[in-house]
This record gives sequence, C-alpha cells and structure tokens, in this order.
Amino acid sequence: MEPQPTAPSEDDLIPPAIAGWFRAQGWAPRPHQIGMVAAARDGMHALLIAPTGAGKTLAGFLPTLIDLAERPREGLHTLYISPLKALAVDIQRNLEAPIASLRLPIRAETRTGDTPEAKRARQRARPPHILMTTVESLALMLSYPEAAEIFRPLRRIVIDELHALAGTKRGDLLALGLARLSGLAPHALRAGLSATVADPDALTAWLSPTGRLHDDEGELAPVRVVRGRPGAPPRVEILATREHLPWAGHMALHAMAEIYDRIRRHGVTLVFVNTRAQAELAFQELWRLNADNLPIALHHGSLAVEQRRKVEAAMAAGRLRAVVATSSLDLGIDWAEIDLVVQVGAPKGVSRLLQRIGRANHRLDEASQALLVPGNRFEVLECAAAVAAIKAGTLDGDRPRPGALDVLAQHVTGVACSAPFNADTLYAEVVRAAPYADLSRDEFDDIFDFVAHGGYALAAYERFKRLVQDPETGLWQAASGMVQRQYRLNVGTIVEEVMLNVRLNRGAVLGRVEEYFVNGLVPGDSFVFAGQLLKFVGIRDNDVIVAKGGDGTPKVPAYAGGRLPLSTHLADRVRALLADPAHWDGFPDAVQEWLRLQQYRSVLPDRAGLLVESFPRNGKEYLVAYCFEGRNAHQTLGMLLTRRMERAGLHPLGFVATDYVLAVWSLKPVQDLEGLFDQDMLGDDLEAWMEESSMLKRLFRNVAIIAGLIERRHPGLEKTGRQVMFSADLIYDVLRRHEPGHVLLRATRADAAAGLTDVRRVADMLARVRGHIRHRRLDRISPLAVPVILEIGREQVQGSAIDALLDEAVNEILEEAVPELVAPGPNGPFQGRLL
Repeated sequence: MEPQPTAPSEDDLIPPAIAGWFRAQGWAPRPHQIGMVAAARDGMHALLIAPTGAGKTLAGFLPTLIDLAERPREGLHTLYISPLKALAVDIQRNLEAPIASLRLPIRAETRTGDTPEAKRARQRARPPHILMTTVESLALMLSYPEAAEIFRPLRRIVIDELHALAGTKRGDLLALGLARLSGLAPHALRAGLSATVADPDALTAWLSPTGRLHDDEGELAPVRVVRGRPGAPPRVEILATREHLPWAGHMALHAMAEIYDRIRRHGVTLVFVNTRAQAELAFQELWRLNADNLPIALHHGSLAVEQRRKVEAAMAAGRLRAVVATSSLDLGIDWAEIDLVVQVGAPKGVSRLLQRIGRANHRLDEASQALLVPGNRFEVLECAAAVAAIKAGTLDGDRPRPGALDVLAQHVTGVACSAPFNADTLYAEVVRAAPYADLSRDEFDDIFDFVAHGGYALAAYERFKRLVQDPETGLWQAASGMVQRQYRLNVGTIVEEVMLNVRLNRGAVLGRVEEYFVNGLVPGDSFVFAGQLLKFVGIRDNDVIVAKGGDGTPKVPAYAGGRLPLSTHLADRVRALLADPAHWDGFPDAVQEWLRLQQYRSVLPDRAGLLVESFPRNGKEYLVAYCFEGRNAHQTLGMLLTRRMERAGLHPLGFVATDYVLAVWSLKPVQDLEGLFDQDMLGDDLEAWMEESSMLKRLFRNVAIIAGLIERRHPGLEKTGRQVMFSADLIYDVLRRHEPGHVLLRATRADAAAGLTDVRRVADMLARVRGHIRHRRLDRISPLAVPVILEIGREQVQGSAIDALLDEAVNEILEEAVPELVAPGPNGPFQGRLL
C-alpha cells in the first residue's frame, strides 16, 4: 500500500463555499475527509477505513461536490453503489441538504429495483449528476445499448460498506461491473468506504483497477488507504437475565420482558435479530408486553417495500421508540438519535456485531450502547467472546476466494446484450477484476462456450444458444432480443426460494413468504406475518390470500438460509474462553455452574485440540464432538462420519449439528477415534456423498439460475418453484451423465465447498486436531452435551414452540446427566443446586 502522505491543510483543498457550509453546521472537515479530497486531487483511488459516525459517506462525496461546484457539467459524474436499497435512498436524502444549502446545480437520484420504469427510462435518456444505485441495477444499466454513452462522463465511483460486498457473489458481479466501467470511463476513480476491515490489503486489491495488490513490475496498486481516527469504544453489556437461562433454543423469548424494559428506559432502540422468523416472534412478544403503547415497528426484507419505507421514514422523523429488524438495517442508515442497540441471539461474527452497534449514536466521540441477549448457555459464551474481541480490536474476515463462475457467465451475457464484443478483449478485462485475477484462459473459454451454446451436452438445443458471432468482424453479441429480455428480468446473484405475495383479501400486499411454507398451510390456518395475526384463505396466482385474525397456535414463516454462520475468529475465542476458567467470573451463575459441572463430570475442550465424549443412552451409543466450527461445517462432518461409521459396521442412526457441537448416535461404540477423524475423509468419501446427496441438485438450481441456464422469470410469466426445480433436476441429470466436467457442475461443487458444506473449515479443523483428539468415555451424558442432545428432533418444530418443547425435555435429561442436582442422593459438590 502507498505510504500515507503528509495531511494537506483544509484551506488547500476545501473551497470557501463548502468550508462555510461545514461551519454553518457547526462542523469542521475531519482529517480523513480532507484526505479523501487529496486522494482525488492526486488521481488516486482510495479506501477509507473509519468508524461509524465519522462521516464516511460525506468523505466519499466531498470530491464530487467540489468538482461539480467548480466545474459544472451535464452527464453522470458519480456513481454511488450500496449493498442495500434502503441505504441508497437514505444517502440521497442526506445529500440533498448540502446540495440545497450550497445551491449547487446538481441532480442526485436513486435507481433500484423499486424505481418506477418511467423514471428509469428518463435516467437513461438524461442521467443525473449523482446516481445512487445497487449492484444489480448497475449490472442492468451496463447491459443497455447506450451504456457507453451513459457512463462515458463518469468521474467517480463510491462503494459504500465495501466489506459487506467483497467476497460474495454480489461482490463478484460488482467487481466485473467495475472492470467494465474502467473501459467505458477510464478516468473514473474508485472510493471504497468501510468501518470494519479485517484485511486492508485484500480490499485494496479489490479496489485496484488491476485487481491485484502489486502489478507485474511489483508496483503497489494505485489505491491510497485513508484512515479515520478511532471513535469512542462502545459500551457493550451482556444481559444477566432474571429469568431461567435456556439450555438450547435461540429465540430468546425468555428475555423479552427485560428487553421491553430497556426500550421503556431509552429514547430509541434498535432490536436486531438473526432471522426473519425470529423478528416476527420478537415483535409479537414485545407488542403483547407493550402496556405503555409505545410506537414499535418491524423491518425485514420480506415485508412490502411500502411498509419498509414507512418504517424508515418514521424512524428518521423520530416517531418510533423501537424497531425490530434483521440484517435489512445492518448497514449505514444514518439515524443519529438511536440510544441503544439490542442484539437478540448470538452475533455470529465480530464485524457484523460492530456494524450493528454502530447504528447507535452515529457520533464519533460518544460511546454507542449495546445490549447482547443470549438465547441459550452456549450463546452466553459466544457473546462474551465477541465482547472480548471488541475490546481487543480484532475483527473476523474470510480469506479471499476465486470469483464464482456462474456470476461470470451472467456477466458475459450482460456484455453481449450491450454491444458486440471481442472475446480476447473481454478476457483481458475480466482478469482486471480482483476475484478473477487468476482466472485461466481455459476456464474463461469454458464459461464463454457455455454462454454461447450451453456446452457439449446442451449444444444441440437451440434454447441454450445465447451468443452469435459476426462472420466478418468476428465479434460476438446476444443471439436475439429474447436473450436480452431474459437477462434483464433475471439479473442478480440473490436466489431466494420461490416467493409468493401475502395479500390482505383483495387489497394491499403485506410482503412475501416462501412457497414451501405456504404449501404446508390449509385454509383456516393462522400465521404471524408483518407483525399481524393472519388467517390463510387460499392461493390465487402468485398471491397468498389472507384475512386478519385466526384461531389456534399461529405458525411463523421460516426462510431458507436464514441462519448466520459462526465466524472462525469468534469460534476460536469461544474455545479459548472455555479452556480458561479465569475468564468465567463475568458469566451468569447458571453458566459458571454448568461449566464447573462439566469439569467435575468430564473435561473441558481446549483451544487447539478436539474433545470427543462418548456414552451410552437409551440403548444407543452417543459420540459428541466439540468442534466449534459452525453449523454448515458440522453438518458436513456429520455426513462424512456416519458414512465412515457405516462402513465400520457401527450402524449409525443419525446426527445433529449446532454451531458449537456435533452429536452422532449409533448401535455400536466407536473404537478408533483417530481413524474416524482422519483427513482422508475429504477425498473419496466427500466426493461420493456430494454426488449422492440432494444438496448438489439444490445448489445446481441456484448456479443455473445465476448463470442464466434457467430463468426464474420469463417475459410475461413467472415460473413456479416446482417448474424451476423440475427443469434444474433434468438438466443436472443430463450433465452428470453426458458431461460430468461441465463448467456449471464445477461451479456447483465450488459453491458446496465454500458454502453449505464449508469444506475448507472442516479441512482446517481436521489438520489442527490431528494427534490432539482427547476422548472421554463416560457412563452417561455430560453437562456440556445436554444442549446438543436437546436439539435432536427439533428440526420438525417451528416458532416459539421450539423453546417450550425444549423446556419440557430439559429436566429429564438433566436428571440423567447430573442426578445430584435434581434428586436426593449422596452428598456431592453440587448437592441441591439447580441450574
């Protein structure tokens, strides 16, 4: 990275009119804001790392305001790219104030999936000076025939919350879009903004127009890293609940009365949860407790856009006391009057938690206040680990991964929709996008052939031919107008389960739920959605018709992929806490007693090795491994272990995985643990399991949709989930039979390894624990194993019933694990004490 230059003075860089505007607000430009102006003056791209409340967004736009104030011009000057639609709208609202005060001839507009078609058409014909948009809308705009004309005047690209995009498929699509813009607007400078950066070098390479930290001559990327001074450290408290702390479950409904009490005592509170189902349940419970009739709202991504906008506007206007939200409000929205952030359930990552805590205050010199509410005893450990990481100033972040091939296929199609292109030129452009910097020409050609005609196995089908080549020029372009329309209807990398509108009688749409949830309803069933109790009436086209009210126990819609993965960094800290009793003093009494009981009955996991317990129970043999590698990695490990146990004649019966622990039960006990956990399970066993499982078929469907092989939406028609799945399964079977090396099958395996199976984490763990597996053979279940045993069978239960059923089971299991706690008997060290 380039050394940080001597900070220029404000007088040198900030024009008098803009300096006067700062003074009128009672502000002065901060050093990092001046530093961003200096980087732009020096023709440098820039990565700004500054805490929430430091004025990052204004720092990103200052060079734009200065340039357009001094040199007014028509055409698109600055592109602002946000990971969230709501953030783009919020930024436009905040930008209007300086533009109006300075009387600048600047038009700033948003363009997202919610923008009316008439406004989009006008923006294409007469682009604003500043356009706030999203990754998907940028990809769409780049596919227009007039893209070169729209983007030619572009001078600045501001990417907000860069850490939230880099390393994802959306980030891959954006990186390819930026590489495209470098050709259309070679003078445009990039500015990345982020508050939580674990690996500055990786983001520097991502921002670089070469896609690398160093070029072929060893020169550093032309990206200046600008750092803001740290803000006041946040004050983070873990709720010491007055209620019984659950052993398992994650809804934290036991603590809602205490959360409501905090809402009453603070001005404005943001209550973050980890899933949409949890958001609905938490909101319902808070509303039930709301004897003071406080204005409390609900916000998540499946609600109708009108309802989300209404909540955002009410929050900005100060009309709400609390909002229950998911990650839909994680990023950047500037509500300065938030007094408290509550995180319900374990945070799963330090960076994510800091991002959420940063929503409070938005004042650099005042500490944000946050309350963590663990849903169970293991989550207490995770919350404590997160607080320790915040105090130590450490963040979590995944290693950079290669760009996804299905995203590249989508991008190639988008380029073809815009204008004829040369394949060699496009390859040279693609490898200037950081995720694809190491893409081989062979891989590119495989993707290109797939987009052109579907590949060897599908080339005979006319419907898969998306490119045609001009025999005279050798240039390629979209094969038809239908290809262009299909691309524009299906652009993007977010593949949700098939969603249906929830419509109140024949009136307003309240939001959307997944088709699989609706398939389990019968007329008259009640469910909770959009903060209301609704009765299912029936399905009409793509609408779920509902009425208000309902009888019986309501269901809660669950959404696929809603659970956040536990970060590697946080998992390591949890292991460290468990291994050192000196850190237990701050834990609730029930948790401390639980851990000391574990010391008494067995041993505690250490930081580097792997503790495995085995014990008989109800005529079966149980094996419990304390891996702390996250649910996805544990699911994969469970599948592989049961295959190996089956071959060894141990007759495995099932397994259950949490973020912390894996439990397997069988008819016979395991004798050779080192052999069972040998790294060779990631060879043939993994390949065989992945080929046999339905998981690859599900992942292939997503890959095929992103790559454009299967469209979710067709001009004039939206396919049902069954139609999409049927098409995907047919094509998957054809490719496996006739072209097993097809590029989309390779992309599917890469997704499986990086996502649902988390193979890299399994591999890292097996390597770490080799030779360091401690086995404890017990005569009964251990205290530390109680939570995972309680999880067995709970997958079939939805909503708040989960925690109630767990409570019913816990006494029986506790009596088995530590009978001296719950029944008379010989005096022991814990006689008569209850957890």
